[in-house]
Amino acid sequence: MNPTVRCGLIQCSNPINDESVPVKEIQQAMLDKHLPFLKEAGRRGVQILCLQEIFNGPYFCPGQDRRWYAAAEPIPGPTTALMQEYAKSLGMAIVVPLYEEAMRGVYYNTAAVVDADGTYLGKYRKQHIPQTSGFWEKFFFKPGDLGYPVFRTQFATIGVYICYDRHFPEGARALGLNGAEIVFNPSATVAGLSQYLWKLEQPAHAVANGYYVGAINRVGTEAPWNIGKFYGHSYFVDPRGKFLAEGSEDDDELVVADLDLSVIDEVRQVWQFYRDRRPETYGDLTKL
Repeated sequence: MNPTVRCGLIQCSNPINDESVPVKEIQQAMLDKHLPFLKEAGRRGVQILCLQEIFNGPYFCPGQDRRWYAAAEPIPGPTTALMQEYAKSLGMAIVVPLYEEAMRGVYYNTAAVVDADGTYLGKYRKQHIPQTSGFWEKFFFKPGDLGYPVFRTQFATIGVYICYDRHFPEGARALGLNGAEIVFNPSATVAGLSQYLWKLEQPAHAVANGYYVGAINRVGTEAPWNIGKFYGHSYFVDPRGKFLAEGSEDDDELVVADLDLSVIDEVRQVWQFYRDRRPETYGDLTKL
């Protein structure tokens, strides 16, 4: 088995910034904008691809408009099925972040994972849900209830951690303990308070846990909310915290990097963080 896996991230702007346009029409436009990038990923030999948070729509959480409930769908469902077709035709595993309707009135911020043969492997539901100015996510999402699963694709074992999750080291560690070799963090984050953390926290997770991280952020400014500019800079970082590839601040683009999984063993044989953990001393963390 080749220890090197070619991975890709798609950062994309919303093509329709007009709240008078029906929700489904906006979603279709966003999907249509992504499809050429999926095909480009296939041409470039990408084996695992991750899309951005709620990839087939705008980031609607700066408001509290119930019309966006119409953007939710079952997982697996129609978009998952379409991505299964693309995954099979391109020979590429795909992480597909979507707005999930689990049942009437119950919604999650979710990522489906599809293997390179089109098999649906499962899903991760965002665990940590912010509720603050510009990010009224509790209006739209329940906290995840599926734990921190990993998914064994044909090329690598991967985990998913969505946007705000990245501020919490506990789940990042759980993904490593569960066997993740690559963790993808699809996000929607704007310039401002947390921008300096974008290149700080996730390289730290990669080092602390001895795995690769692929961090995705969208680009552009989305009306009618105008909460700020999504600043892109999607990137891959290795288990030493080294940046391998990075996207621009403004452009719709595919970011590609070759990840050598043998580096995980090299790093873990030097930094024995898993060996030296003391979980028996951490019990109070779950009580405070």
